[in-house]
Amino acid sequence: MAPEPATGARRAAPVVPDPEQVLAAAQEFTALVRSGAYLGRNRAVSPKERSQWRFTFRRLIADARSALAADDPADAEVALAELIDLACAFRHHDYVRSQDPIEAAAIVVSDEVAILWRQLLDRHGFATFAATAAGQFLRWESRFGWTRSGFEKIAARESSLTEVLTGLLVVPDTWVTFTEQYLRALDDAAPRPVELPRTASERLAAEHRQRDEERRRGDRAEAMIGWHLALQERLLDSEDAALLDRIAEHPALGGPELDYFRARLAHARGDLPAAHRLVHAALERLPGHQAFLAFAQRIEAPLPERAARIVADRQRGPD
Repeated sequence: MAPEPATGARRAAPVVPDPEQVLAAAQEFTALVRSGAYLGRNRAVSPKERSQWRFTFRRLIADARSALAADDPADAEVALAELIDLACAFRHHDYVRSQDPIEAAAIVVSDEVAILWRQLLDRHGFATFAATAAGQFLRWESRFGWTRSGFEKIAARESSLTEVLTGLLVVPDTWVTFTEQYLRALDDAAPRPVELPRTASERLAAEHRQRDEERRRGDRAEAMIGWHLALQERLLDSEDAALLDRIAEHPALGGPELDYFRARLAHARGDLPAAHRLVHAALERLPGHQAFLAFAQRIEAPLPERAARIVADRQRGPD
């Protein structure tokens, strides 16, 4: 009897990487990068590997994603989170020889976060997801993305983590649960009380720490403004509106973006004098900020002198 015609070999199922090995490799790589090894500060990494860092980075992220399909993917979840931490750090730290590390590595940070958060939600349930993701959200969110230029191909594919998160908060109660966890993450980020300085050198060091802390508070409020405004829209007329006040007065936040959020909140509640005062304060710090100016003009708030000059210049246009 003639043999039956071949119907084509079945494609082998992809091999799932071992999560423990993936985590070990990710931790080794991130430690080497953060130590400066990929800048040649020690001999732990060969010159060839230094030039190929982006390929290693991409491979490790792909391995971590694949390892999420393992029977016990806990280590893969940790690995992917650590690699995302590093991706976020690339925006402000020169760990590799690249003008724009995220663009060079072709990593869309928001996509990786979406994969991780969906994994945490599906595997652990909403309560555990919220407890874990709230702190990650506060660390990772970036108002202007994670590339340094903000204009190339990868930047065009990024979305804010606020957009990623709101796509997961499909039930009204989940907004409240997540916001409560977010406030706990803010509590953890708030400055701790310190002893009063006793000497001149201690006073100088304390002033330096205070300036650094003020900058961090302002950066945090700027990164999270999209989330805060989304919460205002969602919670303002609900029985949980007090959560908005806790955000507006939280010691982990500061700077002009916080004044802007407070102004928007005051206006939504009908307190026009407070809204005028707060947006005026924000514009004194950032007189050319387009969103601040647009809101101030919409509510007919008096503008600081510098902001008024900027508006007049923009209305005149180029000479």
